[in-house]
Amino acid sequence: MKRRSALKMLSTGVVSIALPQEVLAKLGKINRVVRLGVITDLHHDIMHDGHKRLATFLEEMKKIRPDAILQMGDFAIPKKESQGLVDDFNRAHDTVMHVIGNHDTDLGYSTEQVLKAWGIENRYYHKDVDGLRFFVLDGNDKGSPTHKGGYANYVGSEQLEWLETGLKQYDGPCVIVSHQPLGGPDAVDNAADIQKILSSHKDKVVIAINGHTHIDYVVKLGGIHYLHINSASYYWVGGKYRHESYSKKVHAQYHHLASTCPYKDAVFTTLEFDSHSGVVKVGGKMSEWVGKSPQQLDPSKAAKNGEDDMIVPGVRRRVVSKV
Repeated sequence: MKRRSALKMLSTGVVSIALPQEVLAKLGKINRVVRLGVITDLHHDIMHDGHKRLATFLEEMKKIRPDAILQMGDFAIPKKESQGLVDDFNRAHDTVMHVIGNHDTDLGYSTEQVLKAWGIENRYYHKDVDGLRFFVLDGNDKGSPTHKGGYANYVGSEQLEWLETGLKQYDGPCVIVSHQPLGGPDAVDNAADIQKILSSHKDKVVIAINGHTHIDYVVKLGGIHYLHINSASYYWVGGKYRHESYSKKVHAQYHHLASTCPYKDAVFTTLEFDSHSGVVKVGGKMSEWVGKSPQQLDPSKAAKNGEDDMIVPGVRRRVVSKV
């Protein structure tokens, strides 16, 4: 299949987003289109078909042939049974990027064990892909002064200093990558501090992307777009709305599945950075619910006041542009 045909498979209706004028000059420094394949929140340890979902993503990436592939966390805890899945991802492309999610250290596993299993050196780092620099952050730092229990949701001072120095020193276009959001729903505890840093470099920051929320959503704050990329697998509804979407045999083996509304097909996307037209294209990939939707279980989840529904079984196609 030709690349153009493969890209059409990731297309739905287009939602246009204005790209800040300041960043266009930096984006123009890239002399070619840079394509990134993205998958997030696979939750291999919750989904009975996680390996199949990743295989679908990797097979699609073979057709599209992006310049790099990225998984943005809540991928697979570093137990022996999951290593084959991680190896499949790492072997699928010469340039791969990993982000650590809050669930990747479940069951008492450490960050160091995750790094070793995934084959990465640091929990936060930058990666250059054909003139585009990706700053990858770890939102699992402890020490938040506003933390009220549960998983950490914070980017500590060490990372903030590293990020600010890196943005000052680099004069090309950048993408900020994190598992937890830096803007919008469920943002990290010190989101305002991070947004201030990014806004002061809005001539360089093309977009900030995250997983974690299992929604399809974008918000513009301080001249920066924050794009929430949907989960590959499901929307979490919690114990109050437990129900069975699959067979009793499957649910008996995968206990947390009953607290989700799964997507029938694997959900993922592509990001296409086009310096010539000055746009970023987000590839659409829509599926459907298996069984009841979150809105059927809880009507409060429905969109209100004519707003686009954030809770959908997929990623809508978007074009971030100067128009």
